Amino acid sequence: MYILQRKMRETMPQTPIFSSMLGSTCSGQVQPDMGERCGDPVYQDGNLISGSLEALIERLVPTLDYYPDRTYIFTFLLSSRVFIHPHELLAKVGQICIKQKQQLEMGTEAEKAKLKSFAAKIIQLLKEWTETFPYDFQDEKSMKELKEIAHRITHCNEENGTVKKIISQMTQNLLMTLSARSQYQEIREKFRQPVADKGTILKNKPQSTQKDILSVCCDPLILAQQLTHIELERVSNIYPEDLMQIVSHMDSLDNHKCRGDVTKTYNLEAYDNWFNCLSMLVATEICRVVKKKQRTRMVEFFIDVARECFNIGNFNSMMAIISGMNLSPVARLKKTWSKVKTAKFDVLEHHMDPSSNFCNYRTALQGAAQRSQTANSNREKIVIPVFNLFIKDIYFLHKIHTNRLPNGQINFKKFWDISRQIHDFMTWKQVECPFEKDKKIQSYLLTAPIYSEEALFIASFESEGPENHMEKDSWKTLRTTLLNRA
Repeated sequence: MYILQRKMRETMPQTPIFSSMLGSTCSGQVQPDMGERCGDPVYQDGNLISGSLEALIERLVPTLDYYPDRTYIFTFLLSSRVFIHPHELLAKVGQICIKQKQQLEMGTEAEKAKLKSFAAKIIQLLKEWTETFPYDFQDEKSMKELKEIAHRITHCNEENGTVKKIISQMTQNLLMTLSARSQYQEIREKFRQPVADKGTILKNKPQSTQKDILSVCCDPLILAQQLTHIELERVSNIYPEDLMQIVSHMDSLDNHKCRGDVTKTYNLEAYDNWFNCLSMLVATEICRVVKKKQRTRMVEFFIDVARECFNIGNFNSMMAIISGMNLSPVARLKKTWSKVKTAKFDVLEHHMDPSSNFCNYRTALQGAAQRSQTANSNREKIVIPVFNLFIKDIYFLHKIHTNRLPNGQINFKKFWDISRQIHDFMTWKQVECPFEKDKKIQSYLLTAPIYSEEALFIASFESEGPENHMEKDSWKTLRTTLLNRA
């Protein structure tokens, strides 16, 4: 997602984004007089915790002697959309830039000579903005503001062809990113079908002619690796502004108009649907097996796959597999489970125990994150969190903290916390999958028929008949439904 060419980075001192990623605070490198000039930013232990929108915007814009910390750039640009449209923010940034440019032009010859340095900093800010939040420039208003700022800055360096090339390359890269994302959304829109529409209601074909996952891949490690491929591919299409929509979609003290027209969260929905499809695929593969011995083997196979996913750091696939095996049509197969060696499954369920806010999972996730930070290979860098829990964490942070403090200032400490979590996710998603891609296995995982919930219960009851009055009533209702359809 991120463009790695940063030609101007060498001339501008930077601190790493969230250098203390797992710490509790974030620091921003600010000139001492910035707080005095802007008037109202509030700091605690050297960290910015609140301020007016105007003051925070001024802190974003570089000066001759100041360039904002990359941590602050990421956090403010991410959170600003809760309070102001990106194109409005761009306009305000442009106004501040023009004011500073005019002051330099009216100054001494020495100050005029510094125009190039000032222009370089503004271009660098625009590059970081377009690379990190490209979707902010999807509408004509934002693109117009971007071009306007770039045009004015170019005049500071008319004799410098390099500046024009950098701006041209920045614009070209931005348009390519927006085009690619637009195409992806169109594809997702065409194929977003409910899980319940997939699969058949009854096993019409003889069992011998049906392909199952074991006939495609019988090695749990390889299947776990292919699942990791799919996860990283899906997650690569999620952008930080997508995740911020969890906050900007909700009502808050601001009641700002920008919440009403935020882009639909196609990519979040697509990734969530993948989790549901994988869970239903696991249940389908188990329930449709007629013979108990083979069904037992299928259950144990998926347990091993889930364990390999855990070892890789692919917690999302692991949770999806466990969820599939815990669905009622699978969980009720007592005769099958009595033959399964459940020790491994018990360990997996322990890791995903929901008590104490999934404390065990969070401990494992933190361990994987720490391993990723010090890893020398992509294999050890993989961290794919349980997406539903990740989303809930952001939602929780949003709900327990207000966007604004009683004095009307923006509660920036809240957005430090939210942006730290989102940045972690963005870092993990950029890891290149080290495993060789197997198109045959991936094709099966993505296209194999998936039973609806009704079909799962029918297959389950056909494999192991109802054992109590409630199950007998359910089975009777299902058969009646089938007869009426016929």
